[in-house]
Amino acid sequence: MLITLIDDSIPFDGASPSREALGGAEKAFVSLTSAIARRGHVVRAITRTSVAAAIDKVSWLPWEGRRPSITEVLIAFRKPVLLNAIPATKRKVFWFTRPADFLLRAPAEQLISRAEPQLVFAGRAHRETYEGDAPRLARVIPFGVREEYLNCDQMAPSNPPVAVVTTHPLYGTDWLVGLWTDRIAPAVPGAELHIYSASFAAADRGGEIAENLRPIYEKVKAAREKGARIRDPAPDLAMAEVYRTARVHLYPGSESEMLGSTLAESQACGLPAVARPLGAAPERIIDGETGYTVGEDEDFAQRAIELLGDDAAFDKLSREARLRQRSRGWDKVAGEFEVLYR
Repeated sequence: MLITLIDDSIPFDGASPSREALGGAEKAFVSLTSAIARRGHVVRAITRTSVAAAIDKVSWLPWEGRRPSITEVLIAFRKPVLLNAIPATKRKVFWFTRPADFLLRAPAEQLISRAEPQLVFAGRAHRETYEGDAPRLARVIPFGVREEYLNCDQMAPSNPPVAVVTTHPLYGTDWLVGLWTDRIAPAVPGAELHIYSASFAAADRGGEIAENLRPIYEKVKAAREKGARIRDPAPDLAMAEVYRTARVHLYPGSESEMLGSTLAESQACGLPAVARPLGAAPERIIDGETGYTVGEDEDFAQRAIELLGDDAAFDKLSREARLRQRSRGWDKVAGEFEVLYR
């Protein structure tokens, strides 16, 4: 079957995850294209990439280049207007990642009504953000995890112990740094909090930072004497190494965060997590077995302290995470997409 996927965001192609830090949504687009191609389909991907290339049996086409005139299946990613990009003879699919309330407003409502695509939600929490009548053609297909994390080496936590943070700085970093400074760091001398943020890392190098991020950035810098460290996000192989040498993934989360992709990746490596029960986070953790979802500040701090300092507690949750959170690769996701247009 001839399948075309299209995204209108930043420049990337099938090689991007191996050479640069890429957002969870963009990595998902790359991963699904390759997985669909492995199932024997002819796959074309249209993005803001600058040059055409054949990567992992996928034809990557630049946005400004010549487009195919027709496809059997069109998978439009994130923007409903992309449903009109190419005529599709069998099925249109709208795959998106933001809370679904926008689907009930113009112009998205009209675009969806005219195109009648299959709607693909990223999880249960994502599906629950749609408050209209249940769409006739709607499916929940959670993201998968890339091979770099599914096949990473055994856990080897560093000393001193490290907690990692990967959420966007606006998704609770201010709260977490305060909790780290006041409660967690004093209880685990020498522990470090590694905050992976491209914005903060660029600011450390002298670059500009958005005004709404500046107070958080200053708070992180002030917490350096308590072990807070700013780190640049890295490609997948390097991030898998980050996770396997850490002790806990601290995940403040947000009600509007529908993916939790880095949480799924770290769980697959075997890294226990402590997360607030917001957005997609509870879907990525088996509570009490591969990590904890806790709503109270003191409970969050106590679980973080436990995993940073208690080898037995860490080993138990790490073992379960590695054993039970590695079953959802992108080949499985591609099979679930295939049902939509078979």
